Amino acid sequence: MSSTLSEASVSDSSGPEARAAAEAVTPVFETLVVVGPGLIGSSVLRRAQQKGTLARTLIAVDVSPEVRARVEELGIADRVMADAAEAAALADCVMLCVPVGAMGPVAAQVLPAMRPGAVLTEVGSTKVSVIEAISPFLRPDVAYVPAHPMAGTEYSGPDAGFATLFEDRWCLLTPLDGTPPEALSAVRALWERCGARLREMTPAHHDRVCAIVSHLPHLLAFTICGTADDLADETRSEVLDFAASGFRDFTRIAASDPIMWRDVFLSNREALLEMLARFMEDAQAMARAIRWGDEDYIVDRIQRGRAIRKSLIENRQA
Repeated sequence: MSSTLSEASVSDSSGPEARAAAEAVTPVFETLVVVGPGLIGSSVLRRAQQKGTLARTLIAVDVSPEVRARVEELGIADRVMADAAEAAALADCVMLCVPVGAMGPVAAQVLPAMRPGAVLTEVGSTKVSVIEAISPFLRPDVAYVPAHPMAGTEYSGPDAGFATLFEDRWCLLTPLDGTPPEALSAVRALWERCGARLREMTPAHHDRVCAIVSHLPHLLAFTICGTADDLADETRSEVLDFAASGFRDFTRIAASDPIMWRDVFLSNREALLEMLARFMEDAQAMARAIRWGDEDYIVDRIQRGRAIRKSLIENRQA
């Protein structure tokens, strides 16, 4: 059972100071299993080690011998295992940090082995498709809390993680109708102790939001880099030699893991295609303004972009 549940009885009979002291020393879970110690998973493990408030015991699971060996070298988990089901049987919480296309198959492995009262969560950047993939394997005695930390870099693997990755970043939670309140509270506490800011929304709304703020920008970055790569050899060389900051920003995003983003694009195709269609309409409108010298339209679009950038800075998300 999660230590958060036992923590509730202390909170009921103690004052604010006692509750704060208990939270400071009591981990959210006894044993946390992270399946897939890549950028997100290894960052959770590092945060758990650094703060000591997420779990007493940390188990990392990966099918790759090379990844397991590297996690052991880094020393970011108490145990490193190859068998997800074997690890899940030891867990109070299992966190799936695998590509969204692998969520269903991995859930099929871990859910039958999980203990009654344990919590399953995941960090998939699409929600409708992931929930649909996991739902056939859910059990009534194991709570499922979908989550999505909106944090990351273009790097991947266990070396890419760092303990402060989630500081002041948003983590979006999409609880289901039957999600037990105590399980939701435990997952909320885990991400709060990672430093994240939390927001709850429906899975469908999550996918539309992420399509415009995350998935479409990545699609455009991959596409513009592909366009540059398809240019004639001489021009392409100049693009790479003289790349200005704008193009460099696109290449940073385009360095992201191709398998992960392939799965994201395909899993969120409806929302992504809707946002892409709207973007293409706006791009055509800008093209018409440039062609016909519509200075007011061009300035208006630039000013709106500046305003969005300013709001990101004010919201500590830049």
